[in-house]
Amino acid sequence: MIIQSVKDLLTPKMLKYSIVPFVLTLVVMYVLFFIIAGIGVDQLGEMSIHSSQTTMQNGIPHTESFDTMIQGTAIIQFLMSYAITSWIATFLIYALGSFAVLYMSIFIAVIVIGFLTPFVLKELQSRHYRDIEMMGYSNIFEAIFLVFKWAVIMLLLFILLVPFYFIPLVNLVAFNLPLYYFFHKMITYDIASNICTKEEDKQIKYFRGSSIKFKTLILYLLSLIPFVIFFGAIFYVIYLGHTYFIEVRKIRHNEH
Repeated sequence: MIIQSVKDLLTPKMLKYSIVPFVLTLVVMYVLFFIIAGIGVDQLGEMSIHSSQTTMQNGIPHTESFDTMIQGTAIIQFLMSYAITSWIATFLIYALGSFAVLYMSIFIAVIVIGFLTPFVLKELQSRHYRDIEMMGYSNIFEAIFLVFKWAVIMLLLFILLVPFYFIPLVNLVAFNLPLYYFFHKMITYDIASNICTKEEDKQIKYFRGSSIKFKTLILYLLSLIPFVIFFGAIFYVIYLGHTYFIEVRKIRHNEH
């Protein structure tokens, strides 16, 4: 199935579809990277200073407090004036920025390919599954509701898993679990709701749910490799599309 999916990806029409998520995700990543990094620099460039001084006058202590804010480039100039602090500050800002943008790019790519999924699956059907009618069961209102629902759950998971972010190795799972949840829900819904009926989708989830989760997990882990999401988005739809077409064919043949 993997080899066939690669062959399908390399056809002219599929390559044309691949350009859209590639361009849009690349642009979003580029813009977000510098926005996030710029915010980090701005925050670093502002520091609050509080000091107090106690003096004795005629045997009576007097305390004077002083509050000020160093803004602009003062703190940046101080940090950048030393090689080690300059390197550390730059590394932290851009490392965190890159981390955030990588995860955001996966989120954006999943949304983008949702609009292309029907076209990719129709092309796949015409090439390999003409005996399988694409019935589908989705509608725009249900789709919007589910995307909102899954996004909210993803954000709640990010919040609930905060205590685990500080535990080595465990934090790798904690960081990725919420986004994988959204990734899995979105891509399987996009494909299933275009190919099969709701009842067929339930059957596939019941009998083949573990296998599909394993496949989406592998695809998600591949997405964590920089730039893979650029080229892999349409491949993901093709690969999982084959899975769903084959399972639907089995269900419908058994019914007859």
